Amino acid sequence: MSEQTQLTVFYDGHCPLCVKEIRAMKRADKENLLQLENIHASDFSQRYPEVDPVEADKLLHAIDHNGEWLTGLDVTVKAWQLVRRHRWLGVLRWPVIRPVADGCYRFFARYRQQIAFLLTGQRRCDRCVDDA
Repeated sequence: MSEQTQLTVFYDGHCPLCVKEIRAMKRADKENLLQLENIHASDFSQRYPEVDPVEADKLLHAIDHNGEWLTGLDVTVKAWQLVRRHRWLGVLRWPVIRPVADGCYRFFARYRQQIAFLLTGQRRCDRCVDDA
């Protein structure tokens, strides 16, 4: 993690919807606060031996500049807050809403290939693995 990086996000570079969101985050990250790492990169395990790519493929993972691990919607909300976009997502962390939002996220994460196919016609995005 570079000195300026506030959050390293480990994402599924084979998921068309995930890649689309990561690209949007990258465009919004004017201060280079995010480090975006594709868990399917050929050298991922060598660079991040502490990250289990199988678990990271099940649920979005990130580590912040203090070494704190985040997963699921906590990652999404934190990343968008850092780049000063979609601040309304903080509502998803409110105690009353959090369990429902997390359940919806887990459903999305589990079925993202099928959902991506319904929305984009693609289950996997093999050609965008290294260019997000």
